Amino acid sequence: MNRSTRKSSGLSASELAKMIDHTKLGPDVTLEDIKLLCQQASTHKFASVCIPPCYVKEAKLMLLGEDAPLVGTVVGFPHGNSTRDSKQMEAHNAVRDGVKEIDMVMSIGQFKSGLMKEVQKDIEQVVLISYRKAIVKVIVECCLLTDQEIRTACLLAQNAGAHYVKTSTGFAHGGATVDDVKLMHKTVGGSLGIKASGGIRTHEQALALIKAGATRIGASASISIVEGMNHD
Repeated sequence: MNRSTRKSSGLSASELAKMIDHTKLGPDVTLEDIKLLCQQASTHKFASVCIPPCYVKEAKLMLLGEDAPLVGTVVGFPHGNSTRDSKQMEAHNAVRDGVKEIDMVMSIGQFKSGLMKEVQKDIEQVVLISYRKAIVKVIVECCLLTDQEIRTACLLAQNAGAHYVKTSTGFAHGGATVDDVKLMHKTVGGSLGIKASGGIRTHEQALALIKAGATRIGASASISIVEGMNHD
């Protein structure tokens, strides 16, 4: 089988690859790791790489060309509890260094404290800095929220002008679930993209999340996900 073989989901491996953010965000990520990640992303034609901010400049040089995977990074990662000024500076530096996608962590503690205006303002400021330069995905960390809080967080992100909502950082106690993605899709699907991330290791998981409404998948096991479609 080749990579274009279609599965019963209607997606081919190559189409699935174009929905994946190939991700490496651990505390011990090295420049060699980033070089390999970029090579893999180019080979498999993933949508983007999602990497630590300190490697964005290098990744941009590795991923040149109109059809190259996009370079994305994180803001307020992984807990979301840095100050607004810090998030603004992170976003400014990321845009300056050439990112096309920013995954920012919502201020989860403030959200849980009921400080909704503060949370929305944080997102608005990152969106403003990134305007016409990078899309903004808001990580709401679903495993820490109730269903109603997930709905509210999605609507805050929408009101703040974000482009996506995202399930998870991958650093809390839970990752992407079909139920959470369905809820997010029901709340803002059609208005915002939905990124499922955290604990996705197989193409079966990825396809189930896409069926539930995910429009982007964040994974470090990206290669095994797409290659798995060709070995069923």
